[in-house]
Amino acid sequence: MAFRQVLQLAACGLAGGSAAVLFSAVAVGKPRAGGDAEPRVVEPPAWAGAARPGPGVWDPNWDRREPLSLVNLRKRNLESGEEELASRLDHYKAKATRHIFLIRHSQYHVDASLEKDRTLTPLGREQAELTGLRLASLGLKFNKIVHSSMTRAIETTDIISKHLPGVRKVSTDLLREGAPIEPDPPVSHWKPEAVQYYEDGARIEAAFRNYIHRADAKQQEDSYEIFICHANVIRYIVCRALQFPPEGWLRLSLNNGSITHLVVRPDGRVALRTLGDTGFMPPDKISRS
Repeated sequence: MAFRQVLQLAACGLAGGSAAVLFSAVAVGKPRAGGDAEPRVVEPPAWAGAARPGPGVWDPNWDRREPLSLVNLRKRNLESGEEELASRLDHYKAKATRHIFLIRHSQYHVDASLEKDRTLTPLGREQAELTGLRLASLGLKFNKIVHSSMTRAIETTDIISKHLPGVRKVSTDLLREGAPIEPDPPVSHWKPEAVQYYEDGARIEAAFRNYIHRADAKQQEDSYEIFICHANVIRYIVCRALQFPPEGWLRLSLNNGSITHLVVRPDGRVALRTLGDTGFMPPDKISRS
């Protein structure tokens, strides 16, 4: 009888801020001569790390910032006991909530051969204006704008930031578009080479680990952060943050200039408030290219 077994693996972050990809291996039933299925397990590459429990149960230490995991229990003073442990745990405990706004870039010239020539279309510039107006209307004190270093994301950021004066901008290559992980189910119209998943996947996973986590224990007030990047990156981040199977990222769809709002609570719980919102745009200004 055919069956499918999913193994999810996550590699620990490397020194210097680098990280490895979350890898998923699928065992597929291969028919035998007698009609039964023989399981075929796809072996994970060496860089994928040790196996982790399957999906279905929330991992409270998904960002490796759970206070108990940061305390060295071997150094615990047996005389002071629980009081000392409680004090040390409080030292590592987050106190603030992070609001993360993931913005997909606006419509751009997709037919340009060079990345630097893939600039925003006139409609794309209008979309960025509308997104900027929407963010400004929320009345929030945004802390920063982190954006992809690709041309279409830079131009989207420049337009949006005009509506948010004084908010600092930071560019990063980690948020550049790419192929995060092989989608399941597969699609016929988009099939990157395996090496692209290997290279892009590590980078996009590193972006997730670097930017999506509970607040630092030293942070006293709630923060509101904007990340302007790309559809594949945002969809993968949403799946990882909610602990959904990351292979399902391509089942989601995002409009140009859309707003996705993630909330990360001090206890590490994550909520998705909006996914790909463009309700603030007139229907004739909406696109998904």
